[in-house]
This record gives sequence, structure tokens and C-alpha cells, in this order.
Amino acid sequence: MKIKCLLVDDEPLAIKVLQNYLTNFGDFEVIGTFYNPLEALDFINSTPVDVVFLDINMPMMTGFELISLIENKTKVVITTAFREFAAESYDLDVLDYLVKPIPLPRFIKCINKITTEFNLKNNIKVENAKGDSHIFIKVDKKMMKINMEEILFVEGMKEYIKVVTPDKTYITHKSLTSLSEELPTERFIRIHKSYVIALDKVKSIEGNRIQISSYTIPIGRNYSKEVKNKILE
Repeated sequence: MKIKCLLVDDEPLAIKVLQNYLTNFGDFEVIGTFYNPLEALDFINSTPVDVVFLDINMPMMTGFELISLIENKTKVVITTAFREFAAESYDLDVLDYLVKPIPLPRFIKCINKITTEFNLKNNIKVENAKGDSHIFIKVDKKMMKINMEEILFVEGMKEYIKVVTPDKTYITHKSLTSLSEELPTERFIRIHKSYVIALDKVKSIEGNRIQISSYTIPIGRNYSKEVKNKILE
């Protein structure tokens, strides 16, 4: 089931950026683009749309005014060059607030949020459809979808990280801290300045070392107490 998206912005370049980003995510489909908010409103109120990427400052009607006229429960992601409207946007129950120029890692977080919301709306439970529980990372100019239940651990290597699964290892230009923010804390834990592990993949603990599959991973001194409490609880 595709997630149907609408792009509304009076700047063609801004729409082009979103279109290029969304081509990397096979579960998403752009069903329309609009420079005119009035035409976009008519489309939204007459056509099933899952999420609208919406600019704030547009001629004839602001993004906030458009939101107030949407007749259904279509979710909205604000895309704007202005940070100062964030609080006002959340009062309107927007799903996310992206500030231009939108970095790809931040956009990926938004994609994951939309996917979670879509699954909840359609009663698609992650535990029954594990393939929907995933992250995207950029590998060799391609966005790769990695199911979270396959991740054994993630290793930080200066400006890169290594995501290790039973069958494959992925290397991408990203910080360990940035990726760890995309992983659910009930399933993953940071055990060292260079390692985040999947809790359910731990085979054993011996001293300050954890065994996951055939890998032996050190526990950092500053993480030791919290890690052992979490794993052995």
C-alpha cells in the first residue's frame, strides 16, 4: 500500500527537491504538485491523500489558512524557510516541521514518522509486519531500506558508520549519534562511544564485553552500569 503524497509550494525548486528526495522511498507516491494553494485545497478535499508537504508563505493563502480549510484528516508536514512558526504549526496538529534547506537525514526522520503514522492509521502493527519497521541509509548514492529486526549492531568510525546485519554490512557517511536517534530506545542501546547494539541480539555478557552472533563488542566504562541494568533487568 503506497503512501500518497501531495506537494504544495509556490517555489518550483522547493517542489523539485522534495520530488527528488521522495524518489528514494518506494513506499511513497507523489500524486500531485501544486504552486497554487487554492487548487491544492480543492484537490485535498476531493481526493484521498495521506500526507501533504506544505509551504507556509504562499500568495493568496498561507499554509496555515489552507490547513484550517482541510475538511478531512489528511496529515500535514510543514516545509518552510522560517523557524519561528514551529510552535504555531504544532497547535494545528501538523505531523512534522521541516526547515529549508531540508537536509536529507532530517527528511529521512520525517519519512519514518510518516510511515509510523500511516501504519497506525491503517492498523498495520509493526510486530505483525516487521518489514515496515525500518530505517533508510545512503549507500553508494542509493537509499537503502534496512529492517530494524535485522540489525545486530552499529559501529561508529569517525565520519562514517557501519550497520551490521547477519547477511550484510552497510557503510554510510553519518554520525553514530544521528543514527541512534532514529532507532527505538526500547530495542537499541548505546554501549560504547563507538557502538549501538540491538538488545534482543545479545547472546552473552562477560566482564565488559558483549557477544552478538560471532562478534565480541566492548562496553565502555561510562556505559557499563546502565547497559548491564538494561540487559539483565
